[in-house]
Amino acid sequence: MTPAAWDAVIAANLCRGASASAGGGAMVHPGLPQAWGMAVWAVMGLATVWTFASGLGAAARAPAGLADGAGRRFVGTAGPPARSYWRVSLAQLPGLGGAVRYLTAHVWPLVTLRLLMAGIFLLVIAAGLWGTPLPERNLATVLTWNIWWTGLILAVAVSGSAWCAICPWDSLASWLATRRLWRRAPPWTSLGLRLPRQLRSVWPALALFVGLTWLELGLGITQSPYETALLALAMLVMATAAMVLFERKAFCQHMCPVGRTVGFYAQLAPVELRPVAEDVCARCTSLECYHGTREVPPCPTFQVMGRMTQNTYCTSCGNCARACPHENVAWRLRPLSAEAVQSARPHWDEAWFMLSLLALTGFHGLTMMPFWEGWISQLARLIGESGRLLVSFSISLGAAMVLPAALYAGAVWATERLAGGRRGFRRAFTQLAFTALPLAFAYHLAHNLGHLMRESGTVGEVLANPFGIDTLPLGAAARHGRMAGVPLTQDAVFALQAALLALGFVIALRVIRRRGVAVVGEGRGGWGLLALAPMILFAIAATGWHLWMLMQPMVMRM
Repeated sequence: MTPAAWDAVIAANLCRGASASAGGGAMVHPGLPQAWGMAVWAVMGLATVWTFASGLGAAARAPAGLADGAGRRFVGTAGPPARSYWRVSLAQLPGLGGAVRYLTAHVWPLVTLRLLMAGIFLLVIAAGLWGTPLPERNLATVLTWNIWWTGLILAVAVSGSAWCAICPWDSLASWLATRRLWRRAPPWTSLGLRLPRQLRSVWPALALFVGLTWLELGLGITQSPYETALLALAMLVMATAAMVLFERKAFCQHMCPVGRTVGFYAQLAPVELRPVAEDVCARCTSLECYHGTREVPPCPTFQVMGRMTQNTYCTSCGNCARACPHENVAWRLRPLSAEAVQSARPHWDEAWFMLSLLALTGFHGLTMMPFWEGWISQLARLIGESGRLLVSFSISLGAAMVLPAALYAGAVWATERLAGGRRGFRRAFTQLAFTALPLAFAYHLAHNLGHLMRESGTVGEVLANPFGIDTLPLGAAARHGRMAGVPLTQDAVFALQAALLALGFVIALRVIRRRGVAVVGEGRGGWGLLALAPMILFAIAATGWHLWMLMQPMVMRM
């Protein structure tokens, strides 16, 4: 078969999936202007110079063998630097404090929101199963992929893991399994099995995350309301089955790809659910926050409030606040990214999840480039594949995950060698993996901001007609109008995207500088910081790649 004939076969089959998303005639978002790109590079240069000029500050390290609230021991003989940072309890603020205490102590506001989210979720399923197959006219695809999936990351930046408290998968699974709206269910509603030790990690969630990416971009379910509804139902079935089989909420803690993504990103959030007075928790022996009460269920993810140092596994359900007899649990403000910089504890599986977040967010952006179809077509021709090109896509996905991990591993190895090999590769790998978190989050939010601001113009029409009854596909003029009717100006979107990338890089440098103490050792001055140069170069390379993608035109999702 000639190359021209092969291209014709490929083009005829690229009707769905990631390749289809960049197909001919698709509308594209404008890329970040060069001036904004140069501004980001300037900030990166200044931040790098400042980092080297300021040196590697010595900091106290956590005691060896310390365990977190879930009873997991973290890798290495030292945790991150243990400096304290400012905190402001929202419950103690004048004016706002009363409302915060009421919302924290009473369950009905939360139950109302759960009922609302569950109703919307069921409407999405109904629209996907019985509504129009046009993705831009169906509530299932528009709300799931254009609004929820893009807005979720923005919500994490403001409210941490609060989404998990109103997640419809968890709400419906809990109600189906326990037949209770919120009160503690009797033990017979679940088999209460202990999750096998091999699954007590975030590896299951990572596997589902990769699988979800394959379905979303490879099979192109974002373009199918019906398949979007089937995916929603599948997640609900998995959550319910886990609720019936295992103790507490094993699905939320170890299996849910969305919940674990939210949990890790919440380490960067400026809010946390923590004790009002830590000495009260220190004196407590009954641990209602962990065990619950007769009316209030126990913590779904086995957290002890007095020992919590990170948001990763907190689902913000409020059980601890309602169960605490001392009313000693409340939301509080803290410095942005303080947890990722210093207080979160390193684990091997969590390090790989954070690296995968960096890889998969970049891969999402890559598949929305106009040249993606040409790339995947060339690969398909090279390996002799036709049809839907799922093998070519899978190879690309695998390469997109392996390459960042290999670059990171190389940077860690070089850092560990320059530091004299005193900590060991695995220990350094887990400790420095938090560098990937702000880099992934900054690009994820900047990328999604483009979708959210430019593709939400027809949401009102879809909400008025969620099933898309008697609707026609959007024409070119309607798509242009959809992009024009955005809540922010084009320049404002560009400014926010550039600022997010710059901020993510600055936070990554802070992570490297603070957590590098546990890798290169204290009191090593300029040489200790020089040993961290490979990690700084890794952060520069990742941000530069993200910046380059943002400066390219981006294909609309639908």
